[in-house]
Parts: sequence; structure tokens; C-alpha cells
Amino acid sequence: MKTFKDLEFQPHFSDESGVQARMTFDNGYGVSVIKTSFSYGGKQGLYELAVLDSSGSVTYNTPITEDVLGYLSEDEVTDNMIEVQKILTFNLK
Repeated sequence: MKTFKDLEFQPHFSDESGVQARMTFDNGYGVSVIKTSFSYGGKQGLYELAVLDSSGSVTYNTPITEDVLGYLSEDEVTDNMIEVQKILTFNLK
């Protein structure tokens, strides 16, 4: 299973002090993880996670969440990444 340590952070496109990472999993889902001055928890050094569909777009229709998840520690990001990886394979039709 992929964890927080597997994420490769890059500078965030709209916040020079922020970072972002995206990762796609074998089941077709993925995550976008950011920490910026405007993300939920970013000012406290915490992360925001969005679940991505097979096209790489944010999806709000998963068993994990119907929104982005904010105020996450590194361990909480890992926990949510593992849950996303456990979702049944994305319907690629």
C-alpha cells in the first residue's frame, strides 16, 4: 500500500510556499494532497486531501468522503490513502 512517504511533493501552482502531490492507484482512484496558506489546515502545517476519479478529477462520490478532507496529519493522510486504495476498482467504462 502507498503511504504519505510515497508522495512526491512539488511547489503548488498558486502558492509559492505551498506544496502539492498527486498519486493514482491501481484501482483507478487517486489522491491530491496539498498544504498551502489557503488549504484546510495549511496554516497549521496540516494537509488537505481530495479523492480523484480515473480521469484525475476530484470526485465527491466515494465511500471515503463527499468533500475534501482537511486538517490531516501525515498519519491521517496515510490512513485515507489506504482507504482510497481499498475502494473497488473504478469503473473505467
